Amino acid sequence: MNNINQFFGSRAWINIHELGPKTFRCGYCSQYVSSDRGYQAQNISTPAFIYACHHCGRPTFFDQDGSQVPGALFGGEVSDIHDAEVEELYNEARKCTAAGAFTSSVLASRKLLMHIAVAKGAKPGEPFINYVQFLSDNHYVPPGAIPWVDHIRKKGNEANHEIRIMKEEDAKDLLVFLEMLLKIIYEFPRNIERRTSPATKAAP
Repeated sequence: MNNINQFFGSRAWINIHELGPKTFRCGYCSQYVSSDRGYQAQNISTPAFIYACHHCGRPTFFDQDGSQVPGALFGGEVSDIHDAEVEELYNEARKCTAAGAFTSSVLASRKLLMHIAVAKGAKPGEPFINYVQFLSDNHYVPPGAIPWVDHIRKKGNEANHEIRIMKEEDAKDLLVFLEMLLKIIYEFPRNIERRTSPATKAAP
């Protein structure tokens, strides 16, 4: 349907057109969507499209090589993080990766590890390596993930102290580890508390 208003979420898009179907993860609401409504750029040598997310209604731009703006957040959401700074830094690292700012993402991940360690009892003002070791020594890192500790220590120091640009895989590797760590420290214990609480057991 051409030249009519179409509603996506709470937004009305005017003169939206039918395009070829596009499946993508929305950079705003993180939902996987398959949209065939949007706009195509005209009078240019290379194609470009704007698709409307039918979940939140916001626009996503795709250029001729398929690059997406805004990019989808990397890593999953973690619930029950009661430390606001920890949650903010995790989301900042995810947003940096989505924007292609991989060195910034690695630096945010490095700072996030320091915040997590201090939140769990490490002393403020210690070197980065001490915080990584603290998380390992106090069993916040599962035994099978110990090799990740050395990997994070190395990448964190490279990003902070050496003249090096971090790659996409560096940022994503750290976020995979951090998502696991945050779930172990915050989300999983809270889920068990809810399941085993007297109020939950008494509920019909």
